[in-house]
Amino acid sequence: MRYSEIATQKASQPKEKIRILGIETSCDDTSAAIVENGTNTLSLVTSSQILLHREFGGVVPEIASRNHTKNIGEVVNGALEQANLTKNDIDAIAVTACPGLLGALLAGVSFAKGLAYALSVPIIAVNHIAGHIAANYITHSELRPPFVCLVASGGHSHIILVRDYMNFEVLGGTCDDAAGEALDKIARELGLPYPGGVYLERLAAEGNENAFGFKSQFNMSESRNFSFSGIKTAAANILHSKADVNKADIAASFQRAVVDTLVFKTILCAQSVSSKQIAIAGGVSANKTLRNKLKIACEKLGMQFFCPDLKYCTDNAAMIASAGYYMLQQDMYNDLSFDARATGDLSRLMDLV
Repeated sequence: MRYSEIATQKASQPKEKIRILGIETSCDDTSAAIVENGTNTLSLVTSSQILLHREFGGVVPEIASRNHTKNIGEVVNGALEQANLTKNDIDAIAVTACPGLLGALLAGVSFAKGLAYALSVPIIAVNHIAGHIAANYITHSELRPPFVCLVASGGHSHIILVRDYMNFEVLGGTCDDAAGEALDKIARELGLPYPGGVYLERLAAEGNENAFGFKSQFNMSESRNFSFSGIKTAAANILHSKADVNKADIAASFQRAVVDTLVFKTILCAQSVSSKQIAIAGGVSANKTLRNKLKIACEKLGMQFFCPDLKYCTDNAAMIASAGYYMLQQDMYNDLSFDARATGDLSRLMDLV
């Protein structure tokens, strides 16, 4: 019997507990996790490459993909050991297939394909953004679609209507820089280490967020979209032109401008579709100022607010396994012919199936 026939047979077998092995290698973290029934994390093991890339001030794709290939076997074995399971206990494998750094994605996809073939289990190609959204299901098992989710990270800034677990509509998003990218760029201008966002947040805690008015008329308009290039340029110009500027004030003021934009636009989008549930996801969702301001805004409007635990905000394999579970429930699994893609949006999610 061919692999595709065996995998289809296994996917159709009803089970009380479905354990998905998730694999995430879209950027510079090699991560593996085992999640049961979409919400119960049995293990999560991540190998970070931050120190390798710090001297370059950002991720070097070739270094990232090389280290994914080097580390992925050990990381997957670590996830199995942490969960006290063997490979034969795995019901399916979910792997990030898009978007991301192509070489990094291929390292994870190639490993996942080989393991799925060896174990004769279904393989599920997961959109990275769908994975970030699913991180909320792990932290909040009571959360059910429909809801609006802000996905904000170094590469993505989208406001998404989650109609169903795998049915999405992009309501708005950035016209240029992602929120995390903008924060990282100003952090670099401030002389802060990589990755800059977390260090900018720490510096901002020491500054006055009202010291500089990095305002954008477009960002406060009724458009669902937003832009960070203008305020980023304004902040950089001040840093270049004033030798005695208070860097903490710059950090605090710029962070406020980004956060206020994300909060305003997310609320605007939620109101436009009459949603009473708002969630956030992605690396920037770990920002305490963003979490607090959006929570307060939701409470004032009688909306429910959801955010993942901090360990599920940044790239991780648990969110990929969770998304994989909900895809498997809708028979959204693959044969071995699918390819990794550097780009990919949620409206084309089915292209991977």
